Amino acid sequence: MAFWLASEREGQASDWIMRFDPRFWTVNFPRPMMAAVVSTGPDALRVEAAFLRKCDLGGLIWDSEDRLDHPLLAYRTDRDYAHTALRFRWRSGGIAPLDAVNGPTLTVEGRDAAGAPRTWYVRLWNYAEGTGEDALVSLDFSQLDGGFLLPAEADRVWPSAIERMFISFAPPGYDAESDEPLPAEAEGWIEVSAIAADGARAMLEIGDVLVQAHGLGIATGFDDQGVQTPARLLRAARQLGYRGSVIHYIGMSHYFRLAAMDGAFLAGGPGATLNAPTRVWHRAFFAECLRLGFSPVASLSYELLDQHCPAAWKQRAHDGAPALTGWDPPSTLLSPASGEAMDWLRAVAGEMATLMAEAGAPVRFQVGEPWWWTFADGRICLYDAAAQAALGGAPVAIPDMRAPLDAGQTALLDAAGALLAQSTADLVAAVRAAVAPRLVEALVLVFAPTILAPDMPELRRANLPSGWASPAFDRLQVEDYDWLTAGADAHRRHALAEIDARLGYPPQQQDYLAGFVPAAGQSELWRRIDAGIDAARARDPHEIVVWALPQVARDGYVRLPPVSTHDPGSDPMQPFDDVPYPLALGRDATVVAEFSTSVSTTASGFERRNSLWSDARLRFDVGPGVRSEAELGALLAFFRARRGPARGFRLRDPGDFSSGGMTEAPSALDQHIGSGDGITAEFALTKRYGAGPEAQQRRITRPDPASVRVSIDGVPQAGNWHLRPAGIVAFDLPPPAGAIVRAGFLFDVPVRFAQDSLEISGAAFAAGEAPSVPLVEIREPS
Repeated sequence: MAFWLASEREGQASDWIMRFDPRFWTVNFPRPMMAAVVSTGPDALRVEAAFLRKCDLGGLIWDSEDRLDHPLLAYRTDRDYAHTALRFRWRSGGIAPLDAVNGPTLTVEGRDAAGAPRTWYVRLWNYAEGTGEDALVSLDFSQLDGGFLLPAEADRVWPSAIERMFISFAPPGYDAESDEPLPAEAEGWIEVSAIAADGARAMLEIGDVLVQAHGLGIATGFDDQGVQTPARLLRAARQLGYRGSVIHYIGMSHYFRLAAMDGAFLAGGPGATLNAPTRVWHRAFFAECLRLGFSPVASLSYELLDQHCPAAWKQRAHDGAPALTGWDPPSTLLSPASGEAMDWLRAVAGEMATLMAEAGAPVRFQVGEPWWWTFADGRICLYDAAAQAALGGAPVAIPDMRAPLDAGQTALLDAAGALLAQSTADLVAAVRAAVAPRLVEALVLVFAPTILAPDMPELRRANLPSGWASPAFDRLQVEDYDWLTAGADAHRRHALAEIDARLGYPPQQQDYLAGFVPAAGQSELWRRIDAGIDAARARDPHEIVVWALPQVARDGYVRLPPVSTHDPGSDPMQPFDDVPYPLALGRDATVVAEFSTSVSTTASGFERRNSLWSDARLRFDVGPGVRSEAELGALLAFFRARRGPARGFRLRDPGDFSSGGMTEAPSALDQHIGSGDGITAEFALTKRYGAGPEAQQRRITRPDPASVRVSIDGVPQAGNWHLRPAGIVAFDLPPPAGAIVRAGFLFDVPVRFAQDSLEISGAAFAAGEAPSVPLVEIREPS
């Protein structure tokens, strides 16, 4: 199916919003502080904050440039606030009030009249009427002064080049110079209501594209997107055509309450496990999902930001090294054997499930990527104190999972797998208990490139335990995007087959998670991800989910809807009947190879030539091959069955149908189709015309399957490869790095009738005049 990477709006639908629309404010804060914002009405928002240090300072932000929304949905950049006014009612509690020395301040970042970068600090109390915790604030940007005392310290804001502004909020007793912990976590809140923009440019144009539903779900993440309002996120998801499930990754760094312990801020302190901003944000998120027709899934993993994880909770390798991921800062993995860690994780799951139930949403819970961490050098993290006790007290060492393992080591992995499976079962049981008697849909997510790493074949014993086999979960979810984006198709096929065989979930009880693109500038990976979505449809899964919305918005990914509602994975704009043209071509048949070249001639007679096509396109006239009335009847029947030019078919070019020369018998050494890299297992059939760098390379999409021969480094191959559609040779295992892959084959040309009409005169045919039957080659996607 087609997709599009949009960089900007170019004539697509748009609408208007009030500048300062509450859905489009964000928050920012230094860790370990936490804050979140939700829109509570068309002109109102609420901020929740959790302060841990005297120096904690958060900000409620309005950005003149929409840097977070999808390009087709973003509001228009407008940095000019001259003659614009903002008015709102301010209410707050648990934070420094408006009239305090360190009370809420509007920080304006922009440029002065000369174009130099400037920042102004506007004390909101100077523009407020009321009390420090309940006031009406009026800001006229053309008459706005920074400074604490007015008019003595007035510093006039230049309103015509404002980049962004944020309203600060801090705990009572704020001290910018002290990172001393507060006696306990302090919660605060702000309500901004009756928001109104007046004057010039009080309205902003905003993208209002509505992509037709394409049958895919979407994933979101609280760590990445919790600074936005739920309404903003889910507006984007729905208008980009996503429906069904929203798989929401609760994250590893922001959702939990922290307490000052042992010189750090750690999870696991007394009281609720979720902090107040997380509770408020998710309550709004689940309610908004229901309002827009989405079905949310709460995803909770065993991963925790390392700096907030108690030392006794961490998985450890045999040498005592804690399990640390490659993120910066790193995260760690909770030990399934740690009673304290698992009690805490079950409490998190129960609280999150309760929020879903209170919002009226079906309780759908995903155990996300639970595993025993394994370092790239083969060290597996089975040796924290709790795990050692649970695995017999002195479990055998496994220094390298890549090396051959003995019976004792494999037995240890089996035991670790059973322990992992029991911990996930207990987690699901905690969710069910928290919301009983409501039904719970339980899912587990497996990341194939890690748990089925080819260089660690026994890792599946620990990380794909048989205890997960159907019906342990209601549904299995699979992701393989590292292999997908790397082109490791053989690994993907083998992993999916092994997961099916080991766990036994039928396709209708599986979901496929597609994506993701790790960083900006890697947008070429979307082509493989989109192709992976199409390939996943052939497995007929329960649902396909794109991972994730932050990358979709950043890169402008647009999945275009299917043309046919009967087959969402097909593209009926290019129907093809895989049948040969029924008549032999006579010697009088015409074959024309054409290119498209733009030629411009200068005034002095010199030419500039631009070749628009990289490959020739063939045209045929097969009319002279019709020799009898019986063949004429067969031609007419074939034309009608193809509905004229509507449907393609195969044609054997009598002068060029072999990889060996033009018409010779093919051999496995004919055409170089690629070189191995140890990862790639699929190679497209091609035929080269000419030699050297100027040779033309032609894609062969309609080979004769019985004729295809394949070799690796000159050695013919049999039984270790198969031919996929569009002329793709797929090996069971990737050819080794540097190996030369060659192939030989016979092939047909995909063609269609060139015209909607076929005119044949009976008298002219009887007199020996051949009819004209033009055909044109089809360019097939490859």
